[in-house]
Amino acid sequence: MTERNAADAGPGGVAVGGIVNKAGLQRRSKIALAAAVLGLGALLWTLRDPTPALPDFAAIEDVETLKREFFSFLAPQVDEVNARVREQRARLLALAEIIEQGKTPGWRDRRWLQALAQEYEVELDLDAPEQALALLRRRVDVVPAPLALVQAATESGWGRSRFAVEGNNLFGHWCYEPGCGVVPAQRPPGAHHEVAVFDSVRHAVRRYLHNLNTHPAYLPLRERREALRRQGQALETLALVDGLVEYSERREAYVEEIRSVLEFNRTLIEDATGSS
Repeated sequence: MTERNAADAGPGGVAVGGIVNKAGLQRRSKIALAAAVLGLGALLWTLRDPTPALPDFAAIEDVETLKREFFSFLAPQVDEVNARVREQRARLLALAEIIEQGKTPGWRDRRWLQALAQEYEVELDLDAPEQALALLRRRVDVVPAPLALVQAATESGWGRSRFAVEGNNLFGHWCYEPGCGVVPAQRPPGAHHEVAVFDSVRHAVRRYLHNLNTHPAYLPLRERREALRRQGQALETLALVDGLVEYSERREAYVEEIRSVLEFNRTLIEDATGSS
């Protein structure tokens, strides 16, 4: 099954604007099974550097200081989550090379690979793994830190929104189970969505990466990223922005806003991420 065919089968996990849909909720048991293998490592990874609490960004009056403090706070969280994905990708590529040489990985590696496929919502048949490995190569990859920083700033009002303060929700994720989050003050009559609550900022960042790496709406972003990998090029943030057209109902206007914020705050972002 190609990723486009998988997308046609129906959305799962998180939808436009980070909305968690019902199909995604039904898959939690499968993800929990994957966590039995991958979760211990993730837990130890989290415990070695606990996530700091969200600062009171509303108390910062100077705009330049607010932006600098927001980027400086969030950049390490994004780096930590990307580091985990980078480790997963390195092991995935090593195992894929073994399999492509006609060799059979050991049982621990096979179990790990099955858990990885569960986490990234890919059907894996180890007797015929070629298509699944291709999907995993596309999905198990980092999101450039500047993109995450700017989307978080835009979605959360630089960490000052009600949903950021009450639920560590920096990326506009929705959920649908009663009590799963915070009810928006202006939710339309008959609507049932809530704004998701996370136990930490890092948890929100992990959900954000999972969203971009698995949901059919962001296949264009993943295809652009994969093309850059194949060409041996760096993951240029601006080259990926057009893949976010489904993130907001504003579509192209949202993409242009993200691009504008990226360009306007380039120096602050470079200072926070240590890149240039």
